[in-house]
This record gives sequence, structure tokens and C-alpha cells, in this order.
Amino acid sequence: MTKKFPPLRPRTEWLLDPQVTFLNHGSFGATPRNVLAEQARWRERMERHPTGFMTFELPAALREAAARLAAFVGAAAPDLVFVENATAGCNAVLASLALAAGDEILLTDHGYAAVRNAAAHVAARTGARIVEATIRCPVDGPSAIIEAVAQRLGPRTRLVILDHVTSPTAAILPVRELTALCRAAGAQVLIDGAHAPGMLALDVPAIGADWYVGNCHKWLMAPKGAGFLWASPAARENLHPPVISHGYGQGFVAEFDWVGTRDPTAWLAIPAAIDVHAALGGPALRERNAGLARAAANLLADRWGTERATSDALTGAMATVRLPVREPGTAEAALRLRTWLFEARRIEVAVMPFAGALWARVSAQAYNEPADYQRLADAFAR
Repeated sequence: MTKKFPPLRPRTEWLLDPQVTFLNHGSFGATPRNVLAEQARWRERMERHPTGFMTFELPAALREAAARLAAFVGAAAPDLVFVENATAGCNAVLASLALAAGDEILLTDHGYAAVRNAAAHVAARTGARIVEATIRCPVDGPSAIIEAVAQRLGPRTRLVILDHVTSPTAAILPVRELTALCRAAGAQVLIDGAHAPGMLALDVPAIGADWYVGNCHKWLMAPKGAGFLWASPAARENLHPPVISHGYGQGFVAEFDWVGTRDPTAWLAIPAAIDVHAALGGPALRERNAGLARAAANLLADRWGTERATSDALTGAMATVRLPVREPGTAEAALRLRTWLFEARRIEVAVMPFAGALWARVSAQAYNEPADYQRLADAFAR
């Protein structure tokens, strides 16, 4: 790692344990102190007069926060609503589909397990069928991904679920090209963009999908519980939140903005997270983090004599590298290794079982530096 990647902010601006090498921002994020302070300010304001806040202040405050986030992802405010996380958004879409026996839901084998479970649940209830496209790992490039999906599209494909950035392999999928392919085949498209906001430059409507869900608590560094669901105007018919409440029948925004009493402060703090992202450089931050993740992946693969899951072209601020171990590629073995790394080396990193092997998925955020990945490399080199 010859190129210098100094941290953009002191780690003390986060609550992260200074004794831990934290390389797992991709799992649950890490929220800066000033964003948490903004959330606390909103919570204090809410608790000072709960009835007045919920009744008179919250509706406008939610829409203002939604407008800031919509502009950040290239969308219009009326097309975007808040959900707790990307999985909740995917569940809302899946539960609203009118599927029949024999219809097909197409996913890739790199898809997020929780969303696959939600799709399987809906398929079992409706008689639909789950179809999986196998993308070979290491991923050769965009053309291999497109070909893998094209081979599994069929006349009964009703919905295709695509990860913008995959969880196990950290591959950036060519979602525009894939969406065009699926729409041409007559299928609707749901993009799981859990990792995209804050990692990638986004123009959500330009992707051409019917629905797009994203998390703000990961790379945008908002508080936990801050996700969103975007829907094209044509894809809102019969789209409802999982909890039906007072806004039923009054439209997309009204139904999702109020589903009962809950803490909205994570959403209201999203504008502060957008401000922090901009203060750290915005596009320059995304480029710096991607460069650091790619350099870290090259270092690890070289030191361990293994391979990366993706090329630079398909890698953002996360990268996945095969571990130099003979452990079986199972969830149990992954947990054992992850636990050993944390307890014996004080390194927090995602260990992923995939394609019969174990992989380390490293993240790069503003507080990380090259020495963090050197410590991980040393842990297995020894």
C-alpha cells in the first residue's frame, strides 16, 4: 500500500472503541458524535411536548428530511418515504405484489439472506417460485453478471431483486444494464441498495427500476433505523407499509409517514449525516474510501496468497478477500474465525462464508487508515 490514505477525521469523533481495529463499517455503520447529537436534539424536542410534536411538527419535519435525502439520491421528495432499513422496504414491496402460482421471483446467489427469506416467505404463501442466478466468484466483470441474470429470466419472471452492492462479495452490480434487461423481459425490478447511499454516487430514478431501497445508517453514517423506499409513480399501486394505519388509502406518502407511534429521530437526523458526508468531501470521500478498500484488498490477497472476490471496477468502499485457512466455508466456521480475530487480535471484520470458502470483507470509512489492514494481514500471516 504505497499510496497514502490518512484518516479524514480523528477516530475520537466516533464512539468506536480505541482498542479495536474496526474494519466492519459495512455491517451496521458507525455514527459520528455530531450526528448523534442532532438526533438527541430532535428526541429532546419530541419529549418536551410529545403530543404537539407528533401532531403538528413531525409531518412537516419528516417531509423536509425526505426532501434533503431525495435530493442526495437524485429523486423527487414525493417519491421517497422512510423505513427502518432496506430489508423493511423490501418486505413492503414483496408483501404488496399480486403473485400467482407459477410466477417467478429471480434473485442472484450473491443476494442478501434476509431479503431472500422474505421472498421465499411470499413465494410459499402465493405459490410463486424462487429462481436463482449464479454469478461465479471471483466475479469476472459486468458482462458475466448480466449473462448470469439473462440466462435465468423467463416468461413467468414477475420480479427481479438485485443488490446494488452485494453483501457477501461486495460486488457493485451493473444495475442500470440489468434493470433494462429485466424490464425488456416484462419483469418488475426491486433494487436492494443497502450499501449504496454514501458509498456510490446515486441517481435513483435514472436506474429505471420500479423500487429502490437503501440504508442511511451505513455509508452515510446516519443513526441506526434510517432507511428509505423509493417507488416510481407506476409502481405505487397496491404498495402499502407492512403496518396499515390512519393513512390507509390516502397515498404513498401518507401511508408510510404514519404507521403509529415510533421514534422518528433517526430519519430527522439524516440531513445532519448528509452535511457530515459533504464536509468530509462528498465525492472525494467516496473516491478515497474506494481507493483505500481496493489497496487493502490487494495487500491482503498478496500477503495471504489468495484472491479478491471482485476487480477494482466492481469495488467500492468494501472489498472481499479469500482467507488463507482450511476451515470449511460454513456459517459456523465463519463465526469461529470472526470471534478469534476479535478476542485474540482485537480486530472487528466481517467473515463471510461463500462459494465453499471463507472470505474477509473489509470496509473503508473516513476513520480508517492503511495500518488497520496491515494488522489484519499480520493476524493470518502468523
